[in-house]
Amino acid sequence: MSRLHGSRDFWIAGLRAEGPAFRTAVAEAPPDAEIPSCPDWTVTDLVHHLGSVYRWVRGHAGRGVTTPPESRRAPLLEDLPTGPAAVEWWQEEYQQLVEALDALDPELPAWNWAPQAKKAGFWHRRMAQETAVHRWDAQMAIGTGEPVETKLAVDGVGEVLDTWLPAGRRQLPGPRHGVVQLVATDASQEWFLRLRGEGVALLDTGTLLDSDEHHARVYAAGTASDLLLALFGRVPFDVLEVTGDATLLDCLRTG
Repeated sequence: MSRLHGSRDFWIAGLRAEGPAFRTAVAEAPPDAEIPSCPDWTVTDLVHHLGSVYRWVRGHAGRGVTTPPESRRAPLLEDLPTGPAAVEWWQEEYQQLVEALDALDPELPAWNWAPQAKKAGFWHRRMAQETAVHRWDAQMAIGTGEPVETKLAVDGVGEVLDTWLPAGRRQLPGPRHGVVQLVATDASQEWFLRLRGEGVALLDTGTLLDSDEHHARVYAAGTASDLLLALFGRVPFDVLEVTGDATLLDCLRTG
């Protein structure tokens, strides 16, 4: 089994592709249209959220230190533009983020919230994936949700499994045990995870050091995009081919 490994160029390319698609969707949708995949959010809420995340990341990712930045606070609504002006505001924040990340050495020390190396490359990946999922959210407001590109979606599944879940960002961290097998049918990629009560371990079955057979209690297969969207709670797991104890899959939802 081979695993895809992202790079700054890969993530910047994903960000450059997903950003314009997001803008097209939010410019077409009524500002007060509901986002079906984000309960209680409107298109304007989504625009404000993503633009604010861009601003926060741009403000700390290039500091060259691993100390935490100030907590991100939601801006006051009266301080942010609405209507078409909100889309233009988002565009400015997006462009500044792309320029900042494009110039940022991924090896530069940088804080992140995950139990992994504190390097700026974390934020190249995170912003590409954040934009991809929210682009899908925005398109759902106009009924045209397009799949996340396969390689980017594979990387996104990997991010959930090696970053979000080990960081404890599980929606239902119940006392469940067992091995889960996920398969991206359009990318020849598979992942095995062992749930250990409140914890979770990604089993690297592609190395010589891990030769044991893993007897999965649940198997879930589908396109990389569907796997990613299911893990982020955007689509139900029943869009996948599932056999075994499907309740274990609920322990993998994040976001």
